[in-house]
Amino acid sequence: MVTPAAKRQAVEHLQAAHGMSERRACGVVGADRKSMRYRSRRADDGELRSRLRELAQVRRRFGYRRLHILLRRDGVVINRKKTQRLYTEEGLTVRKRKSRRRAVGARAAPPVVALPNQRWSLDFVHDQLASGRRFRVLNVVDDVTRECLLAVADTSISGKRVVRELADLVAMRGRPGMIVSDNGTELTSNAVLSWCGEAGIEWHYIAPGKPTQNGYVESFNGRMRDELLNETLFMTLDQARETIAAWADDYNTERPHSSLGYQAPAVHAAGLILAASRPVDSVAEDGDNNGRSLVAAG
Repeated sequence: MVTPAAKRQAVEHLQAAHGMSERRACGVVGADRKSMRYRSRRADDGELRSRLRELAQVRRRFGYRRLHILLRRDGVVINRKKTQRLYTEEGLTVRKRKSRRRAVGARAAPPVVALPNQRWSLDFVHDQLASGRRFRVLNVVDDVTRECLLAVADTSISGKRVVRELADLVAMRGRPGMIVSDNGTELTSNAVLSWCGEAGIEWHYIAPGKPTQNGYVESFNGRMRDELLNETLFMTLDQARETIAAWADDYNTERPHSSLGYQAPAVHAAGLILAASRPVDSVAEDGDNNGRSLVAAG
């Protein structure tokens, strides 16, 4: 017993169970008699705790830092340390899942200018329906803005399907400067190689067995696995597609991203575009060179 609260409980137990006076019970426990009469003046924060529990229930894999950002977005004026204290007192701590060790790569794609559409990364993530039928998701991420550009779920995604999805994305968003992927059979197929040559897009393949060289999409896959796939039971493929699309939209527009200063990726992308549209002289005068900085590979 080291805290005043624990000592108060011990004194109350001695008084109730053994009929001791307050003076004698405090002497046995080693507590100050003044602390026995102390009553906390701190507000119970009932509404705040309730709102924090609601957010934690919806965002079950969010820690207190991201929940703090969401509370501030709701207009709640609160210190981060208080959020952490309430988060701990409510028992909302997220249990960490063990992950396998990944090989550390040394060769990666060159750095790019910190602007949208400079480099895309893509990879597959797998899951299964309640019936046991397996499906896969093709994820495409903008390495600079961290936006999820594409999340296609299907039971089978061939090289030709990859080309069709990328062609539609290019038509909607514009041509990227580079695409990075691993050496999967769908991504090294003749359909992909032919399309790259025709579209004039450089395709960079990471070294075999070095997933960290494709770190941006690997990190995104980990977030999708942790916050969505491991938390959701998919009954049908249509349900999986709708749920994944809704989560990707929330990821882009609402979810605070720690590497972007806890901004949402779409908000960060808008800031980069605005900074790039300003004259170079004014950017230099303001000391804001985000639009001209370089982003290294994953």
